[in-house]
Amino acid sequence: MSDFRQDFLKFALESQVLKFGEFTTKAGRQSPYFFNAGLFNDGASTLTLAKFYARAIIESKIQFDMLFGPAYKGIILAAATAMMLAEQGINVPFAYNRKEAKDHGEGGVLVGAPLKGRVLIIDDVISAGTSVRESVKLIQNEGAAPAAVAIALDRMEKGTGELSAVQEVEQQYGLPVVAIATLKDLFAMLNNQDGQASHYLPALQAYRERYGVE
Repeated sequence: MSDFRQDFLKFALESQVLKFGEFTTKAGRQSPYFFNAGLFNDGASTLTLAKFYARAIIESKIQFDMLFGPAYKGIILAAATAMMLAEQGINVPFAYNRKEAKDHGEGGVLVGAPLKGRVLIIDDVISAGTSVRESVKLIQNEGAAPAAVAIALDRMEKGTGELSAVQEVEQQYGLPVVAIATLKDLFAMLNNQDGQASHYLPALQAYRERYGVE
């Protein structure tokens, strides 16, 4: 496992964005862990998060011309990641959408740079794939091409069928999905450290056996 992936998970744990316990997911599953990227909610944590996104995107070697952040969480992620990429010498434009069309000023649902070329969608996680589906439609309607999706964590668990939500997106749209870290990385981190978090390994393993996919 690349060090930055383990560093990201430790950072998420320290920020209490990643928590262990008993949680109910949107799908109604009882999960032993919960990841809420919305809790990266101050300047320092958002800056660090954006650095991890930039690192994952650069290491993926995916070719893209701009970033798109779906409302609402994707807005700050796209802006912050664009800044971190610029620090690495990769200066790309970014855009995002409104939930409701604006009927005055410039109007429309899109804000920021025009959607052109190969567009990298950036979001926190992929659950039902709704955000990706809406983003792909918006991008294609503007005559641009979706290039990939970047997310913070791939839970590697079944979506509506036998595939994971990430695999469903990859299969349906032919888009690669870049995750800063995956459930496999989480297991590796817990196996390599002592402390309270490692006590949740049996529960995580049971959850993975029931809902997990490779």
